[in-house]
Amino acid sequence: MARKESFDKNLIQDIPLSKEPSGSGGNFSAKISWFSGKAFGVIKFILGLVFLPFVFSTTVSFLNEFRAVDGHLQGVFWAGVISFLLVYLFIWEPAPVYSRGHKLLEVVFRFFKPMVNVAPFLLPMYTILIFIIYGLLQFPIKSARLLECAMFLIGFSAILHLVFSAKSIRNKKGDFLKGNYIFGFSFIFILNLALFALGFSLIFKEFSFVNFCNVSFGIAGRIFYAVFKQLFLF
Repeated sequence: MARKESFDKNLIQDIPLSKEPSGSGGNFSAKISWFSGKAFGVIKFILGLVFLPFVFSTTVSFLNEFRAVDGHLQGVFWAGVISFLLVYLFIWEPAPVYSRGHKLLEVVFRFFKPMVNVAPFLLPMYTILIFIIYGLLQFPIKSARLLECAMFLIGFSAILHLVFSAKSIRNKKGDFLKGNYIFGFSFIFILNLALFALGFSLIFKEFSFVNFCNVSFGIAGRIFYAVFKQLFLF
């Protein structure tokens, strides 16, 4: 009996246990996850294409309104933009400065978790701070130099945020069809231009935020109509 019992135990131990159900279930879940990720990438790619007319229209509208500002101050603003590009391309890549802005926004939105992850990409923290600081200082300090410094720093900080936001999104792995990059940066660009336009409308009476919005939607609407007409009305 002992020999038979030992034989039965050995026989049971030699029987291979099938793991196909759990394995196939895991493969199925992985396939569903892969498919949903690709589908979401396609959706973001399409939404990114939809945003492109607004990228063009907000750019044109912003530049049209900005031309009404004093020419000297326009030059100071563009000097800030060019100064950043020269520093970034030939001297030093100020990634630590951008990272500190990220951390500051994380502190600001620490009580609102959903915004902690997206706010650093969406909001140009340094530019917003410069607008606020200038707004507070312009009353006690009546100096043209203050506005010149503000315009230079606004240009410098604005392009800093756009460049590093684009770089951060572009470097993300698994970006199917570059949908995340096209959608994400287009949205950031449009939102940032709207914030810049709002800030300038508070500083310069010549700059109209309402006109900026109206012209932006008007140009984008004409682009969508022209595309729709070409595709469906022949």
